Amino acid sequence: MPVAILLTDPARPSLEPERVEALRADWGGGALRWLAPGEAAEFEVPQAPSKPETAWADLQAEGIDLALVPSEGRRKRLLIADMDSTLIRQECIDELAEVAGVGAHVREITARAMNGELDFEGALTERVALLEGLDQAVIDRVLAERITHMPGGATLAATMRAAGAHTLLVSGGFTAFAEPVAAALGFDAAQANVLEAEAGRLTGTVRPPILGRDAKVAALERTAARLGIAPEDAIAVGDGANDLAMLARAGLGVALHAKPAVQREARIRVNHGDLTALLYLQGYARAEFAAP
Repeated sequence: MPVAILLTDPARPSLEPERVEALRADWGGGALRWLAPGEAAEFEVPQAPSKPETAWADLQAEGIDLALVPSEGRRKRLLIADMDSTLIRQECIDELAEVAGVGAHVREITARAMNGELDFEGALTERVALLEGLDQAVIDRVLAERITHMPGGATLAATMRAAGAHTLLVSGGFTAFAEPVAAALGFDAAQANVLEAEAGRLTGTVRPPILGRDAKVAALERTAARLGIAPEDAIAVGDGANDLAMLARAGLGVALHAKPAVQREARIRVNHGDLTALLYLQGYARAEFAAP
């Protein structure tokens, strides 16, 4: 039996009981359960509605996200998360490019690559080449001054780890960013590409092989196998076209504030909530959230 979850931005909770009750009545839903007053609620439905997209579009206009998930096996044992524009608000390569004086050009390539208009590996190679000669110390400065975490990431990781789940950051970006971000948010591990450098300056190359779309799926499957669980026991989150295969492979794949091409393909889209939405989707109430 599917579960319908409605949620909104925790910073501006706007989920009115009357709005939730109207949808529950329209869909013949079961008992209403508030996961957080004004922020998230859920109810079971006898079967998936025939036209959920209509309700989804109406609610989006009101700043509310709607998702339908299976009631069985909701709480996952593996969290696998993209980094750029998912666990952090920025794209790291764009921030490095800004410092290097090629920001506008690189941002354009990044936007097209993340929307699936360009080959990811080729686009990454092209952008990194433009960073040749950049002082390696700039990375620490960009981390400190230009990178901010997406709200809810540390709470997401802490709550899932407290429940016995493994947390993995897997990024098409760079270890120089992924490892500090993973540590700051409390993730168990991180995988990403390695920016090569010589004599303290970037060479404009990435150490092969490049971690892209297929490597993210492989990381999910490899980690699940090591944990003795199935990929269906994983929840994955990302925003770009290189995340789509990973989202499809996981038992629960969530497109968070995703690019248009990803919005068109992903089954579960969160456009208003933050990373704690992944906890609500698994049936956690706010009272169950662990402190980071």
